[in-house]
Amino acid sequence: MFSLSIAPRFAETDALGHLNNTVLPVWFEQARTPIFKFFTPSLDVTEWVLILAKIEVEFLAEIFYGSDVEVKTYVETIGNSSLVVYQEVWQKEIKSAVGRATMVHFDHENKTSIRIPETIREQLRHHMV
Repeated sequence: MFSLSIAPRFAETDALGHLNNTVLPVWFEQARTPIFKFFTPSLDVTEWVLILAKIEVEFLAEIFYGSDVEVKTYVETIGNSSLVVYQEVWQKEIKSAVGRATMVHFDHENKTSIRIPETIREQLRHHMV
C-alpha cells in the first residue's frame, strides 16, 4: 500500500462547500505515481508504457477544505498486460471515496498491449489489497 497526504485547496471546492467531483480523479492519478515508477522509473513521458483504460470513482462522504486527506493506493488485480489499481480517500478517519483505475502495459509504436514483465509483477504483488 502506498499513502499520499494531500491538503485540499480552496479552489478545489464547489458551490456547496465541499470538494468538486472532478478533483478526485486528479488526486488518484497523483497517488498512482509509485505504480508508474515500476514501469517507467524516470517518469520520462517519452518512455511511458502505461495507458489508462478505465477509471471509476465512488463518492461515500463529503470531503471538505481545511483538513488534509490521505489517499491510499493498492494493487487489486494483475492480469497479463493490465492491472487494476484500487484507491481510497480518507478524511478525519472517514473513508470518503474509493476509486479504481485499469492500467494497460502498452507498446505505443505497435499500438498493442504487452505482457507485464515478471520483475514488475513481483513489485506489484507487494502492494496488493
